[in-house]
Amino acid sequence: MSRIVRAAAIQISPVLGDDGLGTARKVCQAIREAAEKGVKLAVFPETFVPYYPYFSFIQPAFRFGGEHLELYERAVIIPGPVTDMVAETARDTGMVVVLGVNERDFGTLYNTQIVFDATGEILLKRRKITPTYHERMVWGQGDGSGLKVVESAAGRIGALACWEHYNPLARYALMTQHEEIHCAQFPGSLVGQIFADQMEVTIRHHALESGCFVVNATGWLKEDQIKDIARDPALEGPLRGGCFTAIVSPEGKLLAPPLTEGEGMVIADLDFALITKRKRMMDSVGHYARPELLSLLQDRRPARTVHYVGEADPVSTSTDEAAS
Repeated sequence: MSRIVRAAAIQISPVLGDDGLGTARKVCQAIREAAEKGVKLAVFPETFVPYYPYFSFIQPAFRFGGEHLELYERAVIIPGPVTDMVAETARDTGMVVVLGVNERDFGTLYNTQIVFDATGEILLKRRKITPTYHERMVWGQGDGSGLKVVESAAGRIGALACWEHYNPLARYALMTQHEEIHCAQFPGSLVGQIFADQMEVTIRHHALESGCFVVNATGWLKEDQIKDIARDPALEGPLRGGCFTAIVSPEGKLLAPPLTEGEGMVIADLDFALITKRKRMMDSVGHYARPELLSLLQDRRPARTVHYVGEADPVSTSTDEAAS
């Protein structure tokens, strides 16, 4: 008998102007609402907590210092209050949750994807390997240690954020690990219709090439939020459109009507028999691969700014060890 998992791609707006926990509370509420519908996997948008840095797309860098510092103050420490809150909700509902956050690691922010298992355990914390365009003024770079597929209660899950999907080798790194469900996250409410059109092509192509399901979530800005972020009517246009929340089968088909406006959920049942059906025809890392001609080298070592030789790591040395 084939396994079937009900998934939800959640299009949702952040809570702006609070201490950063309002958006996390809204995430937990959405998880509980999805659970009432029988959902076992919920995917939220890119850096949804506390919010995507839309300001960096419409302002020059020398003007958004204040907004950038506010994001530092509201960013997510892992582990911390936000991850504890979401983990508890995932555990209470028995749901796998994929959440995008602005992660603060001392003096740097990162675009981070977190996969919570149905037990509340964090299975994966990965950072976007290359922030795109304006994002490079906001976030640091991730490394290859996060390009992993993890075994969850919902299946084998891989995740990438936004234009990482335009890096074919990053996608292939996840394909080689036989992802069954690919969780994609985009900001939404950005660039306009062309962004939504490109997104659809991108996620449907990955589903076909990987032979997996793709659950894609985009964010949504309300009109009052657009006006608040833009502060100038001339800058509001770039903060509209660009939403395409959808679920795609391994055959590249949309399993439910996509959501392009407003808040809501796209829900679909993922029948894992479709993975075998697709891969019988084309398995890009199996019978359709030619590893003697083409192969991928992946460096999974975490990036480190210092390597200690001949002495204990001062950060991890205990008080007793230091005293001796």
